[in-house]
Amino acid sequence: MPTAELVMVVVKLSVGAIATFLAILLWANTRDTAWMLMVIGVVVEYAKIMYTTFEAFGILPVAPALFGIPFVQILVENLPLVLFAAGFIVVLSRGRLH
Repeated sequence: MPTAELVMVVVKLSVGAIATFLAILLWANTRDTAWMLMVIGVVVEYAKIMYTTFEAFGILPVAPALFGIPFVQILVENLPLVLFAAGFIVVLSRGRLH
């Protein structure tokens, strides 16, 4: 793995860890559904970073595929956006923004 690529992985892991830590702190202080969906989205986004890192280093075995794409990859690539969208829908469904 080239040095520039390794630096990018370390930066992504570091920034993701900080964002995930702060999101978990927020989760402990809120019971708002929209915010909880956002927090879960951030945590899943960090799981995506971890998954791609493990995959790049060859730590993970080959996962079952759907249309030639590993099912886990489809899940971790799209689930954060689905959770963010659900959070936005919850806020919009309230009829007013705080």
